[in-house]
Amino acid sequence: MSTTITSYGVKTIELPNRVKLQYVEQGDSSGVPVILLHGITDSWRSFEPVLPHLSASVRAFAVSQRGHGDSERPAAGYHPRDFAADVAAFMDALNLNRAVIAGHSMGSHIAKRFAMDYPDRALGLVLMAAFFDFRNNPGVAEFQGTVATLTDPIDPAFALDFQQSTLAQPISQTYLDAVVRESLKVPARVWRDALEGLLEDDHSGELGKIKAPTLIVWGDQDVFCTRGDQDALAETIAGSKLLVYRGAGHALHWEEPERFAADLVAFIETI
Repeated sequence: MSTTITSYGVKTIELPNRVKLQYVEQGDSSGVPVILLHGITDSWRSFEPVLPHLSASVRAFAVSQRGHGDSERPAAGYHPRDFAADVAAFMDALNLNRAVIAGHSMGSHIAKRFAMDYPDRALGLVLMAAFFDFRNNPGVAEFQGTVATLTDPIDPAFALDFQQSTLAQPISQTYLDAVVRESLKVPARVWRDALEGLLEDDHSGELGKIKAPTLIVWGDQDVFCTRGDQDALAETIAGSKLLVYRGAGHALHWEEPERFAADLVAFIETI
């Protein structure tokens, strides 16, 4: 394992026998480890609005997962089990025995998969804009049909439309431009493979295996995930708690980063 540091505090870590991932880290080294996992075609920058609002007691790691941002883009390995294995290897490399795994959209699916595949290492879960079942979601089916036709380079107008569709409230144009640029870094094959992996990994029948304390956070203007998804998750994951952000969309942590950071910290304090 080797680690290098680039500008803006972004680090690159080479996982043993796996991939090179970029990430940022902040907080006290003795704080509770929290690994932040972004959604499809995003990067560590998905949590850039949240990080300034986290207390020093949270040792936060925002990771650009394989194929995303400026992390390595292997030819294969985009099933949720691959992403979850990367999280475990990342923790091994940094000597983290257990961590809170907080994921947004695709990242929430990987967080659930991690908690099922590595139950002794999930200190807690935070599921943001989470799906219960990708296969029976008409919006996902429509999105898959579009993604299947993508070619490189990705059309900037398509990336902009995709990111805008996650919003119900305005965010700064500067930040929106930044996340669109991150999406444009992702090759068409990764868009397709990551989405196909999510559709293949229907783990809705396994969620009862999750024993980690779980916080579910959802915006009631989310056009991708339904309230039914959230209720099903809350009913299936024992002891979980659902928070609803009224007026927020799929990218609720971009729209209300300070509120999300406070809720994340409050949840960690209960573990």
